[in-house]
Amino acid sequence: MMETGRSETIPGVDSSLRRLPSYLFGRRRIDIDIEEQFSAAWFGLALLLTVAGLLLRIDDLLTIAAALVSIAAFSWLWNRLAFFGLDYRRRFSLRRAFVGETVEIELSVANHKMLPLTWLRVADIFPVDLPLEGATVVKRHDTNLGEMSTFWTLKWRERAQRTFRIQAVQRGYYRFGPARLETGDLFGLFHSVHKLDDEQLFIVYPQVLPLSRFGLPAKEPFGHLYAPRLAFLDPLRIVGVRDYHPEDDFRLLHWKATARRQELQTRVLEPATSHNLLVALNVATLIQHWQGILPEVLEQVISIAASVCYYGLEQRWPTGLIANGALPRSDQPLRLLPGRSPSQITAILEMLAAITPFVTAPIEEMIATETARLPWGSTLVVVSALVSPSLAATLLDLRRVGRRLVLISLDPAPLPPGLHDILVYRLPRVQHETIDLSLAAAGGRELLSPAQRQQQAIKAAGHLLRDGAGPESL
Repeated sequence: MMETGRSETIPGVDSSLRRLPSYLFGRRRIDIDIEEQFSAAWFGLALLLTVAGLLLRIDDLLTIAAALVSIAAFSWLWNRLAFFGLDYRRRFSLRRAFVGETVEIELSVANHKMLPLTWLRVADIFPVDLPLEGATVVKRHDTNLGEMSTFWTLKWRERAQRTFRIQAVQRGYYRFGPARLETGDLFGLFHSVHKLDDEQLFIVYPQVLPLSRFGLPAKEPFGHLYAPRLAFLDPLRIVGVRDYHPEDDFRLLHWKATARRQELQTRVLEPATSHNLLVALNVATLIQHWQGILPEVLEQVISIAASVCYYGLEQRWPTGLIANGALPRSDQPLRLLPGRSPSQITAILEMLAAITPFVTAPIEEMIATETARLPWGSTLVVVSALVSPSLAATLLDLRRVGRRLVLISLDPAPLPPGLHDILVYRLPRVQHETIDLSLAAAGGRELLSPAQRQQQAIKAAGHLLRDGAGPESL
């Protein structure tokens, strides 16, 4: 668990000072680069002083030799016990936040033993894309990860904590940790390093806004959702019982409820045609995927998709999500079946928080495949920054067979003809700048500094900021 830590080369030190001659031990290497000042020469010097003190009968030499051995032994034991009873923790005020919110993170170090720590250096991995108030996150060139260093001094059985504030300016999944702890003894003779492998995940959700903020009607934004024809009753969907009426089907009698109430009771069935809502998100922001992405437009369509899903679940509709993007380290599109459980909105927001802009499949192919599995009468809401002819043709085919469709488009170009039978909302785009995906894949994120990326994210979030109480009620 422990290992001896050595620092890198100290610049400006003359190489001639690294080797000094010694008549007794040959050429001894004195490495000024290492942080440990103890070496085998201490024992050689103590032995030399002991022999000289005995031969010359000089007590002071014996005292110095004993002091050298005692200091070395005491420092070695101190260094060995330094990490025992030491506890380092991170605590978040919120593990999940929305874009634009501020979250506090508390770093605490506790020394539970009677031995004090003269110094403790903690180098913790922090994301570079989230601004940190009260400290500086330095990007390491060897790993491209951010590192935040803190220095502590603890007495015996002492606990210390420091609080910082994180600005959630960009949607995504962020990992904190692992942490690297360094400490040593009182005299600086020994130096030890310990790595804590605990990693914590911090999720920044996309913006969730009322649909009226996007220009959609506050009442029935997806049109009249009642089934245009008589819905069939599903005998497997029993929602309750009621008193029997003469016109009721005798096969629907509930005999157990009849025996309890001593009156005929009949089952109440749910129609087979349900108001399922499926949101199809197209992450492509340019016609040719290899041309790059428009980051602000991508965040806008993701925010719209999240808001539509939240509205559907708020109306207690079974709501699902499909998207032609992918999760990090994956090449599969996203699919979440419609549901209305309490955890459905959390699953949807987490998928949208982690979605990447790389297109895994044409959205029209996913729509054609997934709508075949939807119950009749479901509503398909397509959110796309582009409306290609193939996407328009797929929507028209689904409309001809009786599917209920809604298109939310951010495409500034005229829509393809024939979409007048579909409910279409055309929304304005936010200001955007193109990021080349080929450069981003090769480290092109360095084209923009963290401050510039922060300003862009704040500018995009400012266009969509919510009023008053928002999705905290989730």
